Amino acid sequence: MSTRTLVSPSVLARPRGKAAYWTVFTGVVLLFALAFLFPVYWMVTGAMKSPDEVARTPPTLVPERWHTDGFTDAWDLMQLPRHLWNTVVQAAGAWAFQLVLCTAAAYALSRLRPAFGKVVLGGILATLMVPAQALVVPKYLTVADLPLIHTNLLNDPLAIWLPAVANAFNLYLLKRFFDQLPRDVLEAAEIDGAGKLRILWSIVLPMSRPVLGVVSIFALVAVWQDFLWPLMVFSDTDKQPISVALVQLSANIQLTVLIAAMVIASIPMVALFLVFQRHIIAGISAGSAKG
Repeated sequence: MSTRTLVSPSVLARPRGKAAYWTVFTGVVLLFALAFLFPVYWMVTGAMKSPDEVARTPPTLVPERWHTDGFTDAWDLMQLPRHLWNTVVQAAGAWAFQLVLCTAAAYALSRLRPAFGKVVLGGILATLMVPAQALVVPKYLTVADLPLIHTNLLNDPLAIWLPAVANAFNLYLLKRFFDQLPRDVLEAAEIDGAGKLRILWSIVLPMSRPVLGVVSIFALVAVWQDFLWPLMVFSDTDKQPISVALVQLSANIQLTVLIAAMVIASIPMVALFLVFQRHIIAGISAGSAKG
C-alpha cells in the first residue's frame, strides 16, 4: 500500500528532490534547536559577563571578557548548598510518596476493580479541570491546620510531600499502563498461588519500569520548579527551596551573580534529563499502542 505524502517518493529519489528535502529538514532542525538552546546560551554567557556589560544596550552576543567569579559569589552569598539540599529533600520526599501511593491507587483501580471504581476515577480526573491557583487557598488552610489531628505543617517538608501525592495525571498514566499489561502473565501468577501484592511487586512493577521512570521525572520536575506553593508554606528562609530563595535573596545581589545562581539551580534537572532521556522517551511511548 502506497503512503500519501506532500512530496512523492519519485521526486525525493531525484538529486534535486533529495537536496531540497535535506535543506528544508536541516533548516527546520537548526531553527528549533536555536529557539530552544539560545535562551540557555544567553543565561550561561550572561553569568560570565561583567555587571556593566549585562546592562549594556544593545547587548553583546559574546562576553568581551569571561568572568567566572559570579558562580563562586552565588554559591557563597546566596547560600546555594543549603537551599539546594532543601530542594532535594522536598523533591525526593514528594517523589517517594507519589510513586508509592499513586502506584498503589492505580493498581487498585486497574486490577482490583473496586466497587464504584469508575466513579472514583472520574472524580479524580475531574480535578484536572480545576485550575491549580484555585486550590492554593484550600491547600494552605489544610496544611495550616491538618484535619482530625489539628497539626500545623507550615515550614515542614510534609507540606510539600502530602499535596504532591494527589496527582491525577500521574495516577491516570499509571492506570492506563497497568490496563495494557498482558492478562496471561497475571493470570498465570494467580494460578501459581501469587497474591495481589506479590503480583504487584514481582510482576507488575518490573514490567512498569518505563512508565515509573516517566512518573518519577514528572514528580521531581514539578517540585523542583514550583514557586508559589513553597513560597506560601515556607516562611523560614533557611528551609526554603532554591526556586524561592533565588527571589527572596535577590534584592541586594548583582545581576550577574543572580544569573549565575540560576545556572547552578538548573544544572541538576538538565543533568537528570540527559542521563534518563532514553527512559523518558521509552516511558512516554510505552502503552500508547498495543502491538
